[in-house]
Formats: sequence, C-alpha cells, structure tokens
Amino acid sequence: MIAERFHDFFVASAGVAGALIGLLFVAISVAPERLLSTDAQQSHRVRASTALTAFSNALTISLFALVPDMGLGWPAISVSLVGIGFVAGALWSLLRVRREQPNALSDASYLAGTSVLLLYQLSCGIRLTGDEHAGGPVSGLCVVVIVCFLVGVARAWELIGGPSIGLKSQLAAEVRRHREEPPPPA
Repeated sequence: MIAERFHDFFVASAGVAGALIGLLFVAISVAPERLLSTDAQQSHRVRASTALTAFSNALTISLFALVPDMGLGWPAISVSLVGIGFVAGALWSLLRVRREQPNALSDASYLAGTSVLLLYQLSCGIRLTGDEHAGGPVSGLCVVVIVCFLVGVARAWELIGGPSIGLKSQLAAEVRRHREEPPPPA
C-alpha cells in the first residue's frame, strides 16, 4: 500500500474517476449516433476513447494504490503501456481516415500530449519498481491522475460539442473573419 499521506488523495480520485466514467457513458448514450453511425466522424470516436482511457487510467492507478501490500510500480507501468497502445491505435485510425475526414488529424496534437503524460507515468512506474515507497514517483502519479481528469473532461466537452471560447479558438475566428472580409475599396 502507498504511504498513508497519499491515501486520502487516492480514495477521492477513485471516486471522482468512477463518477466521471459514469457521466461519460450517460453523455454517449444520449447521442450515440455521433459515435456509432456509419458516417460518424473518427475524431468523435477518438475523443470519446481518449476520455474513457484517461478516466480509466486515473481509476486504475487510484484503486491499485489502495490495495494493501500492493506496489504501485507495476500497475502504473501496465496501465501506461495500455494507454500508449491506445494512442498508437488512435493515431493510426486518424491517419487511415484523413482523406475522407481531413479535419480528423487536428486531434493528433491532443494525442501527442497524452503520449507525453503516459511516458511520464511509465517513468514513475519504473522508478517505483525499485523503491515502492519513494514519495517522488508517487507524487508524480498523483499529478498524472489529476492531468488525466483534465484531459478526460476536455475531450468529453469537445465530444458533446461544448463551445470553445479559449484564446486559440478566438484567434482562429479572427483569422477567418479577416479572410472572409472584402478588401477595402482602393
């Protein structure tokens, strides 16, 4: 079992992850055609899968951290490798549909960021196999769990079509507006 000082964090995060997974399933069940129809956008499928993978990762790490006499290194390694496999498959699926769905590759940057997170998790897991009570790698996994929640929520928000009013979207809207404006009279 992980150090007692991390216990409350992992209890809370396991509960949060379970609730978020449930909400994700509800969101998907409300509009399943966005994911299941034959003309569904691959980017929607990748967003849903990324959210589920992020939440499942956080849940798995949190639950294994609570098992008495169980080290956290090997579970963190295993879950990170599964996640890296998901990212590879998701990128492959986006590349496969890029001709029919040219905007699908816009999700690749999110997947690259998820890869970095999973590689960091892998590093923490490897360090924990040498010393299961090392506070630094466990703290690192706590950060991974928090970032997984943020990634999952962001991807779920995009999946349901929530509005994007961040700086990036506003700059893109301004560029589009300037391109569409007629030139001033000479």
